[in-house]
Amino acid sequence: MVVISLIAAAALASGPSHTELTIYNSGFGLVKEVRELHFKQGRQTLNIEDVASLIEPTSVSIHSITDPNAFTVLEQNYQYDLINPIAILNKSVGQKVRFIRTFGNQRDVLEGTLLSSPTAVVASPDGHNQSTYNGMVIRTDDGRIVLDPTGEVEVKQVPEGLISKPTLMWDIDSAKGGDNTVELSYISQGLSWNADYVVTLDGLGKGDLQGWVTLTNNSGATWENAKLKLLAGDVNRVQPVATINRSMAGAARGGGKSLGFEEESLFEYHLYTLERPANVRNHESKQLSLLEGHDIPLHKKLIVDSISGSYYPSEGEVGTGDIKPQVRLEFINDQASGLGMALPKGKVKVYQRDKSGSVQLLGEDQINHTPRNEKVSLVLGKSFDVVSSRKRTDYTRINDRSVRESFEIEVRNRKETSETVFVLERHYGDWKITEKNHDYEKLDSNTAQFVVELKPNEVQKVVYTVETKW
Repeated sequence: MVVISLIAAAALASGPSHTELTIYNSGFGLVKEVRELHFKQGRQTLNIEDVASLIEPTSVSIHSITDPNAFTVLEQNYQYDLINPIAILNKSVGQKVRFIRTFGNQRDVLEGTLLSSPTAVVASPDGHNQSTYNGMVIRTDDGRIVLDPTGEVEVKQVPEGLISKPTLMWDIDSAKGGDNTVELSYISQGLSWNADYVVTLDGLGKGDLQGWVTLTNNSGATWENAKLKLLAGDVNRVQPVATINRSMAGAARGGGKSLGFEEESLFEYHLYTLERPANVRNHESKQLSLLEGHDIPLHKKLIVDSISGSYYPSEGEVGTGDIKPQVRLEFINDQASGLGMALPKGKVKVYQRDKSGSVQLLGEDQINHTPRNEKVSLVLGKSFDVVSSRKRTDYTRINDRSVRESFEIEVRNRKETSETVFVLERHYGDWKITEKNHDYEKLDSNTAQFVVELKPNEVQKVVYTVETKW
């Protein structure tokens, strides 16, 4: 048996007495820890373990809460070369090793020098490091060369430079000795959260909304009893280069019912603070209830949009095309609707119960960050029983810079209930509708909207002529 003795070259800091974790929905987190440290007077080395393995070393900050002038950080390093079998073998090239091979009840022991490591790290053309398995080569004490032996491997000692946990190491000059309360903060990748919503319709124009937060931690660290905050917003960050050098040296400077989350505005973003401590464990996904609203007024909207049609005729051609009406569900995020809390971006699933009481999925859409008092508009799918077709019935070139066109959009309601359909027609340049059989509203410089009220099993046509100049 080989006994390995590791002697600590630096003082290890105690664990944090308080942790605050702010997670951003763009895939990173800000870790803030309060630790009680004991310094001796003069220059010394301090190690802090249990930091995230995906830490951004250049983001690390440490300062004293007890006395801001108590110490100076002369150098800071992040050590992440962790102990594992491959790392030990890679660093044992040129050293004595033993291979123990078993054949049935027979054991074969090879003693010699490791000539080749099992893996090598090479730079790829795009600048990333890649590991390639090369196999092991051992020269035995009797001169034989053994290629890629299999079995148990023993080394005499753990090579220098390997550590058991990711560690921040400081070279510190302390003006005086004694206890000191410090705050450590850093940014880590591998932390993310997203919002998911479920809307359940009652079939009578109202529904309930439930919001959830899904939190994922792949940072390499675990935080117990942390104060958890979630920041929603589009925070700009400089994108890192392809390769990151994790070792560094330099100076370090010091409405709707909310279920457990308190929401506040922060700069141009929104911050959600969980009002109870949370355990955020490594390699874990957890869901937390964010908010809920009941009896929200909902409005279904059927839209026939010429842009979404499968066919648009070319110049001088009389063409036809079928357009499946788009189905939207809309509501206002305000207190009058039973909401009024800023909604982080996320997916929304919409359900409704059938006659037997079973819940059925009607559709799913993605919403962006939605402040209070704004409209939420969800695309659920295409209408089945309301159909439409569109054709251009006339085309005349007035001169080299203007044309006259006539269009007919037929909308057919095959339901036993009335429906309202919004017909959107798109035109570009300087256009003007000269003849029409339905009133319209000009929504913007390119869009005219006709509202068609259809009785059960009724068919109507929108007919108009437009002149366009350019």
